[in-house]
Amino acid sequence: MQENKEQDILAARIVRCINRIPLSLRKGFFVGLWYLFYYVSQRYRFIAFYNLTRAFPDKSVDEIKKIAKGVYRNLGIVTAEMFDLPFLTAEKLARFITIEGAENIQQARKKEKGVLFFGAHFSNWELMAYCAPHYFLGPLTAVYRPLDHPLLDRIIRYLRSESGNILVPKRRAMVQMFRSLSQKGAVALFIDQNMSLKEGIFVEFFGRPACTTDSLAVMALNSEAPVLPCFIVRKSDGSYRLIVNEEVEISRTDDMDIDVKVNTQRFTKIIEGMIRQYPDQWLWIHQRWKTVLNQSHA
Repeated sequence: MQENKEQDILAARIVRCINRIPLSLRKGFFVGLWYLFYYVSQRYRFIAFYNLTRAFPDKSVDEIKKIAKGVYRNLGIVTAEMFDLPFLTAEKLARFITIEGAENIQQARKKEKGVLFFGAHFSNWELMAYCAPHYFLGPLTAVYRPLDHPLLDRIIRYLRSESGNILVPKRRAMVQMFRSLSQKGAVALFIDQNMSLKEGIFVEFFGRPACTTDSLAVMALNSEAPVLPCFIVRKSDGSYRLIVNEEVEISRTDDMDIDVKVNTQRFTKIIEGMIRQYPDQWLWIHQRWKTVLNQSHA
């Protein structure tokens, strides 16, 4: 217990120290660092090129390369801006974030069944999650996967929870999220990452079968909570648009398995649409199609 407390204090001190560096310098440093990683790590560069070429077969090599480098630039900006998160007040957020679709949150809240938000590792997803309590009328309950490095894990947890968000370990996340919904709370899930065969179902993503978490569809069908897509988009001047789309219609039949698949596909299609608009703001270095669809799962 004492060791954990000391690590928490150290994590907070590290964040404060880095925060004292002007943001422009931080961005220059971390973007440069990620660009270096782009050239040094052939493996992840290959993953990005391979994914982009399959997703956008009509784009030229130069266009693919530009998007790929934009992905690394985006990661540099996300890293630099993370160290501002604990110090962002509602007034500061209002200076560089505009929200679109706030009325959709209000309408969803009126149903008094809680709200399910979903999005992707898109643009500055850490900023979107952090500012949620300011815009979404309360903190979010979100799944958290601990990192292998203890100190880095403490830093990330500190940054993600300072605004009041509730982080729940993956192994007991479903129970906690249902409990939050039953208390009319808000739950957030990113559903754009590859899952194992035991954890997900296959739906189409950029024309290819992608193993995707079915957690959102399962919760939506069982709780009847409204489901809202949510994304943050970086503009050319460095400011952001926080977009909350209208409630997604949920398909309900007598077959739960079909309903889960149909709704998961619907959610995934919404994410794909946003990525197609801003391809350089998504995480193309992630092995989204790593899990292969076998004939037994077709």
